[in-house]
Amino acid sequence: MAARIWPLVKLATKVTIAGGAVYVAFDSGLLGSSEQGSEALEKAKAAVPPALEEWMKYFGLEAQRPTIPRIEFSPVNSWNAGVRWTISSLSDAPTRVSEYTSQGLEYIKDLVK
Repeated sequence: MAARIWPLVKLATKVTIAGGAVYVAFDSGLLGSSEQGSEALEKAKAAVPPALEEWMKYFGLEAQRPTIPRIEFSPVNSWNAGVRWTISSLSDAPTRVSEYTSQGLEYIKDLVK
C-alpha cells in the first residue's frame, strides 16, 4: 500500500513547491510589468545582505563574504574588435598563403636533398 502512495506524495510535494514558487514570484511582482520587476529587484537587493549576515551569525560563521567583482564589458567594443580581426585576417590571407607555400616548398626541397 505504501509503495502506491509514495509516488503520489512525491508528485504532490513537487507540485506544491512549484506552485509556491510561482505564487511568491507573482506576489512579489516579478511576473508583472518591468517597473514592478525593478521594484522587486531593489527590494531583494535591500533584503538579501542583512538576511545573509543574520544566517551567518546563527550558524556561527563569522567569515567575510567575498565582494562581487565589477566587470566592465562592452559587447559593442568586443563585437567591433572581432570584426576588425576577421577583416584583417581575410585581407592578410593571400600574403600568408604565399609565405606558407614558399616555406612548405623549401621544407620539401630540404627533405629531398
